[in-house]
Amino acid sequence: MTVMDDWVTAACAELGLDPAAVPVPTVLELAKDVAHQVLRPGAPVSAYLLGIAVARGADPAEAAARLSALAGTWPVELGGERPE
Repeated sequence: MTVMDDWVTAACAELGLDPAAVPVPTVLELAKDVAHQVLRPGAPVSAYLLGIAVARGADPAEAAARLSALAGTWPVELGGERPE
């Protein structure tokens, strides 16, 4: 197990969640996209928003893809950070 696996397992136990239901790669990819294309503090907020959407019935992969796509089109003039 990795440290991430250990953390997710412990956090899920604390919250009464099933760690197998946590799409870690999807959440990490979304956080990366937002952090690099919009702004770093937007990454954890976006992960939280994803969680709310999923709790309300959204498909995790679909909701994350929509947010990642939004981040990919975020205008630089609105604070988007573009990799060089």
